[in-house]
Amino acid sequence: MIPPSHNAAFVAAMEDILELYLRPFDEKIPLVCMDEQPVQLVSEVRTPLPARPGRPRRYDQHYERAGTANIFLFTEPLAGWRRASVTERRTAVDWAEQMRILLEEDYSDAQRVILVCDNLNTHAVASFYKAFPPAVARDLARRIEIHYTPKHGSWLNVAECELSVLTRQCLRNRTPTIGDLRGKVGPWQRERNGRTRTVDWHFTTEDARIRLKRLYPQYQAA
Repeated sequence: MIPPSHNAAFVAAMEDILELYLRPFDEKIPLVCMDEQPVQLVSEVRTPLPARPGRPRRYDQHYERAGTANIFLFTEPLAGWRRASVTERRTAVDWAEQMRILLEEDYSDAQRVILVCDNLNTHAVASFYKAFPPAVARDLARRIEIHYTPKHGSWLNVAECELSVLTRQCLRNRTPTIGDLRGKVGPWQRERNGRTRTVDWHFTTEDARIRLKRLYPQYQAA
């Protein structure tokens, strides 16, 4: 979705993210993108018929809802690394725990981590204080630098692109249980990390000022 014209808030957040993507690789201060996706668990009411020569896979259009799950996805575009974690919920506490894993396990040696994410209300330092003792929450907060994509600007988040790949490659068929979902996501993550799939971002601030000119407000000199 493209925001209305002359949107200063969108432009300010967009240029901030685009500037981040120009930074060179730095293992001590890595740039990580994060997004999440709810998943509807669905079970078959009749066993699908597998594909065979001259005939595609067949399945009944009827199904049974089996609850929901969530996928948290973190990716470092310049390193070709990603972690996809399946959880039962996506509360503030769930997000805080995923951030703890990111900071204390995935990037324990980093001075701090620059995080790109959308501005969902759970994606905030305040969530640390809902999940951990104050001292732990403060330690985590010191090591994270959060940059939010603009409203209607989720295309600026590389993690959303990764989730799109995951959905197309793994989630096209029905998934009945959270265990089955983990069974699909885990191998995808390992295979993609094994190939070190990096992202070469080309769209720059200069490009935005030309191609998205209508989004920029008409400024007034003092």
